[in-house]
Amino acid sequence: MIATLFSPMVLFFGLGALAAIARSDLTVPEAAGKLMAIYLMVAIGLKGGVAVAAEGVTGDLIVAALIGLALSLVLPLTAFWLARTFARQSRVDAASIAAHYGSVSVVTYVAGIEALKLAGLPASGFMVAVLALMEMPAIVVALVLARRTTTGESALPASRLMHEALFNGSIVLLVGSFVIGLVIGGEGYVQIAPVFEAGFRGVLCLFLLDMGLIAARRLIETRSLTLKLGLLAVAMPLLHGFVGTALGVMAGLGTANAAAMGILAASASYIAVPAALRMTLPEANAGTSLAMSLGVTFPFNVTLGIPLYIWMAQSLAYS
Repeated sequence: MIATLFSPMVLFFGLGALAAIARSDLTVPEAAGKLMAIYLMVAIGLKGGVAVAAEGVTGDLIVAALIGLALSLVLPLTAFWLARTFARQSRVDAASIAAHYGSVSVVTYVAGIEALKLAGLPASGFMVAVLALMEMPAIVVALVLARRTTTGESALPASRLMHEALFNGSIVLLVGSFVIGLVIGGEGYVQIAPVFEAGFRGVLCLFLLDMGLIAARRLIETRSLTLKLGLLAVAMPLLHGFVGTALGVMAGLGTANAAAMGILAASASYIAVPAALRMTLPEANAGTSLAMSLGVTFPFNVTLGIPLYIWMAQSLAYS
């Protein structure tokens, strides 16, 4: 936990948060933030594809994919129920929260993978495929929950709904880069490795600086984040992280991959889901869900959550 808290990535995130709290005029241009996000998604997708090309389709990959798919279908249901019963949210707003907490955060995963490397527990490359698989189903589940009382112009046809979920920009980048990594393999990757290896951690530090600024400012500006919602934004990643880690350990995925599964389950989307719900569920209060996922859950995961999920995996594996 100490190593993670004092890693360059977390320290840059903290710098951004402190700058926002101090009301500094420090900003990262939006275009630069988007470019860094694209770089990180392409890099992680390529590395995963190259790793799978080297290892082949293994039993662990299939098991991890099935666990990831099951989690992305079930976790939105628990998040929806908690948002409705504990936080007393409307059905539509609870569905929005369910989509955010049933889907995954690429940046949280990347930070988690770096923390696992620091702990001497590198996760398998095929976990990137699990990441891509887990982004879409939660959106569909949440929209089905919301549509039980949502009718009229805001309800999109099923074909449009699937298109929005499957061809979201982050999914296209992750899956596309993963496939390219599969095709080019290790030999092809050598040609572009200097760009995606040497600069990866530096770009991640700058991106987390931007995320620190955005998260803290979102938390300061929003007025819809109640105490119950704040507690839920910490409780859900802990619950989901434990379930994901425990399933990974029980399935025999190994400590590193089980921890990576826990990190994925505990993460909350703040890029792909808001973009998809803007089109498919415009009546939801996007500020609440985004303040929870980006303003509370993301900082919690990056600073304290990830070390806890790694510790959970180690404890469960050796118990």
